[in-house]
Amino acid sequence: MEITKALAALQPLYGKDNVEIVTLDGRRVRGTVRSMKTTQALTTPSVKIECANGEIVKIPFPSIAEIKDYN
Repeated sequence: MEITKALAALQPLYGKDNVEIVTLDGRRVRGTVRSMKTTQALTTPSVKIECANGEIVKIPFPSIAEIKDYN
């Protein structure tokens, strides 16, 4: 997914739970959107999702295939 499209889709979901992100390799991560890093130099823009078990998963924007909001 293009970075600007991913950012536009994730912005209203910031802090909400029950959001699922499907990556290009088929991995599914479901939880609460915790942070979005888009402005740091020399880093890939990414989103952090906190899963139900407390694990934090970092997903780079270019590897996002689909964003689903179950709210």
